[in-house]
Amino acid sequence: MEEIVGLREGSPRKPVPLQELWRPCPRIRRNIQGSLEWLKERLFRVGEDWYFLVALGVLMALISYAMNFAIGRVVRAHKWLYREIGDGHLLRYLSWTVYPVALLSFSSGFSQSITPSSGGSGIPEVKTILTGVILEDYLDIKNFGAKVVGLSCTLATGSTIFLGKLGPFVHLSVMIAAYLGRVRTKTVGEPENKTKEMELLAAGAAVGVATVFAAPISGVLFSIEVMSSHFSVWDYWRGFFAATCGAFMFHLLAVFNSEQETITSIYKTSFPVDIPFDLPEIFFFVALGAICGILSCGYNYCQRTSLFFLKANGFTSKLLATSKPLYSALAAVVLASITYPPGVGRFMASRLSMSEYLETLFDNNSWALMTKNSSPPWSAEPDPQNLWLEWCHPQMTVFGTLVFFLVMKFWMLILATTIPIPAGYFLPIFVYGAAAFSGAVTHTLSTALLAFEVSGQIVHALPVLMAVLAANAICQSYQPSFYDGTIIVKKLPYLPWIRGRKIGSHLVTVGHFMNCTLTTLAKDMPLEEVIKVVISTDVTQYPLVETTESQVLVGIVKRTHLVQSLHTDSASWAPGQQPCLQDILANGCPTQPVTLQLSTETSLHETHNLFELLNLQLLFVTSRGRAVGSVSWVELKKAISTLTNPPAPK
Repeated sequence: MEEIVGLREGSPRKPVPLQELWRPCPRIRRNIQGSLEWLKERLFRVGEDWYFLVALGVLMALISYAMNFAIGRVVRAHKWLYREIGDGHLLRYLSWTVYPVALLSFSSGFSQSITPSSGGSGIPEVKTILTGVILEDYLDIKNFGAKVVGLSCTLATGSTIFLGKLGPFVHLSVMIAAYLGRVRTKTVGEPENKTKEMELLAAGAAVGVATVFAAPISGVLFSIEVMSSHFSVWDYWRGFFAATCGAFMFHLLAVFNSEQETITSIYKTSFPVDIPFDLPEIFFFVALGAICGILSCGYNYCQRTSLFFLKANGFTSKLLATSKPLYSALAAVVLASITYPPGVGRFMASRLSMSEYLETLFDNNSWALMTKNSSPPWSAEPDPQNLWLEWCHPQMTVFGTLVFFLVMKFWMLILATTIPIPAGYFLPIFVYGAAAFSGAVTHTLSTALLAFEVSGQIVHALPVLMAVLAANAICQSYQPSFYDGTIIVKKLPYLPWIRGRKIGSHLVTVGHFMNCTLTTLAKDMPLEEVIKVVISTDVTQYPLVETTESQVLVGIVKRTHLVQSLHTDSASWAPGQQPCLQDILANGCPTQPVTLQLSTETSLHETHNLFELLNLQLLFVTSRGRAVGSVSWVELKKAISTLTNPPAPK
C-alpha cells in the first residue's frame, strides 16, 4: 500500500507523510534534526574515535573515583567499629576478622554466581584477547557488574587481605571500551571492524592503569609492556590521549571534593635536589635491584606452584569447584588473624591502609635516627600526623619491623592470590618492593616511571632505573612474568617468547615442525566429497586449491560460509545434477585471498615474529605454490618447547 501523504503549509510542492503532519511542531523538530546532523558531520570530520576515547577516559575516572569514595566509607566504618566495640579481646578480634570474612565470602559468591570469568586479576585474559583470541562472554556487560561489586567488596577489606584494584580495573576499562566500540559502530553506521575494535581495547587497557594511579605516562607504558610484544604508534597516541583524559578527570574530581588543593601527585615527597645521592650509592641501588630480582624469581615460582598445587590436590580442587565462598572465608580467617593488631599484626603496621603504606614508605625521614634517643609508646590508635610510628614498636626496632613485614607478607600475598575473587595483585607487590620488585615480577620497566609520577620526584631517575634493569635481568632469565605464569596455569592460549640466540631458532625451518596433515578443498571436488570433508573435520577454514591434482593454493574458504552455502544452494540443484565446489563458489560462497603464506624454508624465528606482529592464529605452508601443510600456535609452541627443553638422547 502506498504511504498516505499530505501537503505541508507553505510548501505546496513537497508532499510529506500524513503521520509527519500529525506530530507536534514539525518545523521545530525538522530544524533540530538538521542541526544535529550538521553538528555530527562537523564533529566527526576530526575523527569519531577521539570522542569515544574522551568518553572512555572520563567514564573510567568517574567509576574509579566513585569506587574509592564508597570503599573509603566502608573502611572507615570498620575502623570505627573496631575502635568503639570495647576493650574485650574476643569482641575486638571478632570485629577485626568477621568483617573481611563476610566481605570476601560475598565477593567470591556473588561474582562467581553471575559469571566465573569475573574472578582474578583480568590482565592475563585481556592479554590473550589482544592477541586475537576470542574469549566468549568475557567482555559482556553482566561481567562488568559482577566485577565492580566483587572488587568493591575485596577492596573494602583494606590492608587485611593486602590486595589492590589495578588488574580488575584494566578488565573493566576494556569492557567499557568494547561497549563504546559497539556504540560507535552503530552511530557511524560502519560494519564491524576487528582492527578498530582491537585499537579501542588497547586504549582501554592504558586507561585502566592511568585511572588507578592518576599516572597517564606510566599507565600507557605499563599497559604496552604487559599486554603486547608489538605496539602500533597509532595505538600509542590513542592510549596517551584517553589515559590523559582519565587521569585529568580523576585529579579534577579530587580537587572538587576538596581532597586536593590543586592537581598534584598522589603521594607528595620532598627529596633533596642539590645532591640527591652520592656516586657510591649507585652500587647499593644496583645491589638492591639484584636482591629484588632474586626475590621476584622466588615469588613468581612459589605463586605459580601454589596455584598448580591447589588444582592438583583433591581436597582444595573440590573445595574451589563447589564451595568458593568457603575457601575465601577460610583464607580470610588466616590472613585477618595474623594481621590482628594486638597480636602479630602490631609488628607489621597492620592498622595502616594500602594508601597509608605507600605514604609512610615514601617518607624520606630517617626513622632509626628519630627513634634512637626516644622510645615512643605504641599508641592505641594511629596518629594521622605521624603514621610512620606504626612501624615502630617498643619490642622491636624499625628494621626488625620492616624485615618481619617482608617475610610475612611474602607468603601471605601468595595465599591471597589464590582466593577466587576479583582483585588486583600489582599494588601489593609495589608496596612490597616498589619499582624494582614490581617491575621484575611483571617484567616491566615502566614501574620506575610510575614511582616517579606517584611521588612527584624524578631526582633518583638514574639509580632507580638501574635497579629496575638489574632486577628484570635476573627475573626474566629464570622465570616467566606473573601474568604469563597465570596464563600458563589457566591454560589460556598463548604464544611463548623466543629468548636468546643460543637456542638456534634461526636454524629451524617450517618444514621441520609444520602440520603435514592438511585437508584441502579443490574446485573440481564433487559435492559429496565436500560434504564428507565438512562433516569429518571441525576446522574454521579450509585451504582452497585449483585442482585435486595440482594442489595449487588459490584462496581460503571459511567453514561457516561454506555450510551456509550448502544449505541455501541445495534446493536449486536439479535432480540428477552432480555439482562440484566450483558451482557452490559461483553461486556466491565468499572466499578470501591468500595474502600471507609460509614457505617450508621459513625459519622458526621469522614465523614467530609474523604471528606476534600480526596476531595470527594459523598460516598455510606452500612449496612452489602447492599447499603442503599448516602452522598454528600448537606447532609453534611445540617447536619452541623442543628448542628450549631438548629431549634427552637415547
